[in-house]
Amino acid sequence: MLDLARLRALHAVHIHGSVGAAATALGYTPSAVSQQISKLERETRTVLLERQGRGVALTDAAQLLVSTAQEVMSLVEAAEVALEEQRGRPTGRLTVAAFPTAACGLLPPVLAEMAAAHPLLDLRLTEVDAHLSVDLVARGVVDLAVAHDWDIAPLPTPEGLERAVIGDDRCDVLVPAGHPLAGRRSLVRGDLVRERWICQPPGSVCHEWLVRTLREAGTEPDMAYQVGEYRTQVALVAAGLGIALVPRLGRGPVPEGVAVLRLEPAPVRRLYALWRAGASRRPSIAAAVDTLRAHWTTDA
Repeated sequence: MLDLARLRALHAVHIHGSVGAAATALGYTPSAVSQQISKLERETRTVLLERQGRGVALTDAAQLLVSTAQEVMSLVEAAEVALEEQRGRPTGRLTVAAFPTAACGLLPPVLAEMAAAHPLLDLRLTEVDAHLSVDLVARGVVDLAVAHDWDIAPLPTPEGLERAVIGDDRCDVLVPAGHPLAGRRSLVRGDLVRERWICQPPGSVCHEWLVRTLREAGTEPDMAYQVGEYRTQVALVAAGLGIALVPRLGRGPVPEGVAVLRLEPAPVRRLYALWRAGASRRPSIAAAVDTLRAHWTTDA
């Protein structure tokens, strides 16, 4: 009989593209994942992974097993949902995926409260980019995702998923304390032309929002510093190197030498919780969504 843990390891390599990424998602070491797949190869007497450059690729036989693993994992999930529903309280494992600023600014107290309130619940957290988390939920890799969207890029909700709004995360303009705009209480988009910007790299929704907004204001933005971490952006602003548009969630304390200004109309990204429709009856899903909403504040 095929071992479920080994099938799950192979499925994770297929979803995440490498042994290392699969290990991170499962909470294992890469060597543990490799051992699981090696055991599965001996068990099936089939080669499942092949070297491809510096990485690995699944063989045709492995692709067949991945399809089987998906079906088996769906059946197991249905059984777990039924058992948890029958008990009427959160139990079992709940895997959560969240984008970095939510993982930093929202999830710690949420997970701590749930762990204290539901000792039979095994909580797991994986940090992933927001645009990847929807697919991870749809494929059954994680149970619940905390994701976000902007007005220019609505969050897709594939068939079979459900979602609930957590709240709106406002964004502010951060400028060096000695900047000519620093004394203003609020700004309009026309005030932001001809500035040197500190922003996320191209390909991110935040970057695209900023480019589109400034072009609509009649200027081509000067993206002088492109970094992914918002805290790094704040540090660059404090050094007087430019200005930045930074969400409040996960921003942390603003250092001396940085002025925070409201932009009107305010840029907002909306946060959602997403889960598979088949898991809607799980008390742990309902508890997680309720706790996320209870901890949300508009000034996060």
